[in-house]
Amino acid sequence: MKKIIIIGFLFCVALSYAQEPVKLEGYAQGTTYHITYFDKKNRNWQTQIDTLLRQFDLSVSTYIPNSIISKINTNKPNVKVDKYFITCFKKAKEVWKNTHGAFDPTVYPLVNAWGFGPGKKQKIEQSKIDSMLQFVGFDLIALKGKRIIKKDPRVALDFNAFAQGYSVDVVSDFLKSKGIRNFIVEIGGEVYAHGKKPNGENWKVGIEQPYDNKESENPYNIIANLENLALATSGNYRRFIIENGVKYAHHLDPKTGYPTKNNLLSASIFSKQCIASDANATGVLVMGLDKAKVFLQQHPELQAYLIYSDEKGNFKTYSTDGLSAILEKTK
Repeated sequence: MKKIIIIGFLFCVALSYAQEPVKLEGYAQGTTYHITYFDKKNRNWQTQIDTLLRQFDLSVSTYIPNSIISKINTNKPNVKVDKYFITCFKKAKEVWKNTHGAFDPTVYPLVNAWGFGPGKKQKIEQSKIDSMLQFVGFDLIALKGKRIIKKDPRVALDFNAFAQGYSVDVVSDFLKSKGIRNFIVEIGGEVYAHGKKPNGENWKVGIEQPYDNKESENPYNIIANLENLALATSGNYRRFIIENGVKYAHHLDPKTGYPTKNNLLSASIFSKQCIASDANATGVLVMGLDKAKVFLQQHPELQAYLIYSDEKGNFKTYSTDGLSAILEKTK
């Protein structure tokens, strides 16, 4: 009898190793998503996930005129926020405080003026920047129950710097609610991986070399092994404009109103939630390498892999101690 049990057990293990993954892909938030999971029932959740992502966009996408955030930005009366908006607002307030304002979603008017949002690019002049900075600051807006209170009606929010990361969490929570324990979710390059593959391997994700490249994927700088971990990368090599031979990255410094100018090229942040990874990656990129090192020492719940350029323009890297068992060099 014991032999039968052992043989049966080994057969079940072999079946689990041979289990085929369910792979989903589609479009959301102006980008693509890719999801892989292992499910003994081989269920396909694409329709439900697409519906979930559409509902998410109707809450926090500035590219949808009738979304909740768009209505708040245009001061529509009696707008009630939903759970997605509340989560984004509270996390934004937390990261804004922790980064001493380096991360600030009220930069939305500046984002539009520079041509990085849905609005038409404007002619940049110092007087225009100074004028807009008067209503940039997360202390000028508050959440009271399900309503937003502004100190100045010109204050406007932009959650795009971390909404994709949060959408990864939303989809991941959905999969967990369905009993799926081994999966990876990627939306617009932001990732959360849970559990392992059936063969016991961790999920592998590449972090790109920060070459200026708007169109295609860059070669990997390093590989990250993920298990129950989120990863989000912010960089200045995908979204930028060039005017009169000068490159302007889409990450804006909320204190100056201008695109950031420092030697930090990309910031990859690892944490337990992709919303936290995404928001803090933006804040770290804005604050620059030296301030980022101090910030990361103060926040051990975050692990980071930073790529920067030295005085000669060569790529250099900095990683926090907690990543030694996670990162592996590319072959």
